[in-house]
This record gives sequence, C-alpha cells and structure tokens, in this order.
Amino acid sequence: MRIDSGVVEGDTVTIFYDPMIAKVIVWGEDRARALAGLRDALAQCEVDGPKSNIGFLERLVRHPAVVDGTIDTGYLDRHLDAFLPCAEADATLVLAAATTRLLWLEATERATAAASSDPTSPWSIADGWRLGHAGKRDLAFLHRGERIGLTAHGSGGEYRIASDGMETTVSGARWSDGLLGARFDGKAHRFHADADPLRVTVHDGERRLRLNPTEVYRRQGVVQAASDRRVHAPMPGRVVLVKVQVGDRVRAGQELLVIEAMKMELGLKAPRDGVVEQVNAVAGDLVEADAVLVALEP
Repeated sequence: MRIDSGVVEGDTVTIFYDPMIAKVIVWGEDRARALAGLRDALAQCEVDGPKSNIGFLERLVRHPAVVDGTIDTGYLDRHLDAFLPCAEADATLVLAAATTRLLWLEATERATAAASSDPTSPWSIADGWRLGHAGKRDLAFLHRGERIGLTAHGSGGEYRIASDGMETTVSGARWSDGLLGARFDGKAHRFHADADPLRVTVHDGERRLRLNPTEVYRRQGVVQAASDRRVHAPMPGRVVLVKVQVGDRVRAGQELLVIEAMKMELGLKAPRDGVVEQVNAVAGDLVEADAVLVALEP
C-alpha cells in the first residue's frame, strides 16, 4: 500500500485544481486480495480539515459491481443512490462515539486533576459520583448539521446511555491504542476509535462515523435563525447562476445562487424568509470562501 500526494505544506489549492489531492494505491496477487487490502487501508485513513470522500470510497469498494469487476464508467450515474450515506447516523456507531467521548473526558479530567495542587479532590475526580444525580453527564454532538443529544450515567467504562427514549447498558468499555472494546446490552463490539476536543471518530471495520462535540445547552430554532441574513460562499468557486435580484421576496430554503467548486455545483439557499437587500455577484464571478453573496433586509 502506498499514498501518493499531489500537494505539500504551503501549497494553495485553487478552484481550477483537480479535487484529488491524494490517492491510496494497493497491490495484491489477485483482485480479491487487492480489494481486501484497499478496504483495510481506507479504514485506517483519516483526513482532518477539508472534507473527503473516504466514506464514499469505503462503500464503493464493497459494492458487488466493484467486487465482481462489472462496474463501468456510467454505473455511478445510473445507481448513485446505492453509494450515498444514510441521512441518520447508525445507532451502534453513535453509542460507540458516545462511549469513546466519555472515556476521553474521564482521562482528560484525571490528567487535569493529577497536575493540580489537590489531585485527590473529589471535585476533580471523574469517578461518576455526584450528589443527587448519580453521575449524570449530558452529551451533544453535531452530525451533518443535525444535533444528537444523549444522557449518560456511570463512569469507568460502565454506563447507561439514553437517547430518544431508548436506554443502552454499556459494560466493560476499554479504549486503548486507538481501539475501543465494549458490550452494548451484553453484545460485544470492537471499534477503531479516536477522540480529541473537537471530534470523535469510530469505525466498525466497514463503516465510519465522525461526530463533533457541541454545547449541551444552546439557543435553537427561530430565535437563532432570525439573526442570520447573509448567504456566504462555502468555498472558493465560480458563480454559475444568480436567481434573485434586489427587492425580491424569498422564502427559507429557496435557492438563490448556484456556484461551481471542485467540479461540483452547489445551490445556496435562503436562511429565512425575507426581502433581498444586496446581491454581490453575477454569473461568471470568481468568489472567495466566506464572501457574502446575498444579504436579506434586517
């Protein structure tokens, strides 16, 4: 297995550059062994920062058309739905991510306590004991822009984790050298798992899930959306189509512009109902990331 990269530190990736900035190459004595090696290599890949297509590639190399060697250049256009991820995160992977997050939090708290002036203080030790609520800990994550909330009781790899009215007993959870082992309601599971303050990633050998920890308590809904009046370019790109002009009344979710970036067309939509106050781009313009393209009246 080898990785070929087309960029080095300090390079600028422009909108004119091919979106493939690296590739994984695996050799095997036959197709089956090469594909098995490729699946293993992809499971160990992790890209921080830019979005990547690793999850898509993992689904691709397990598809019968690829395994049997019957795929053609038009196959994805005809059967794209078979390769798209599910909108909702898998419940078992969410449990694994929550368990990893709990173990990471406890390890962090132990390290902080050990470095403090009072390392044996009961207020610093993450042993699950809390007056009045038996070690309750609320967790919140973001997945594809959607919020996932869970409640956990317990410590040290022994937890009860509840979400959407369902509770799971987690027992014997251990996380070491990037591997998580645990029993969920008595059934043994094993995952590759990684965590830091900004993310939790788990992989069950076939599927991966990355969640971003977020605030447990935060404003949501209409109050938050009402203050959002600007539509920004999510990445550098070229404006393909402008569908509105100053003075137009638009509704939340209505497509306002289309930009082309990294060989893809992205539709940018209104964040709320309102009247267009500014249009700062025309078809053909090259725009930078985060540029304000449309603004609604306050």
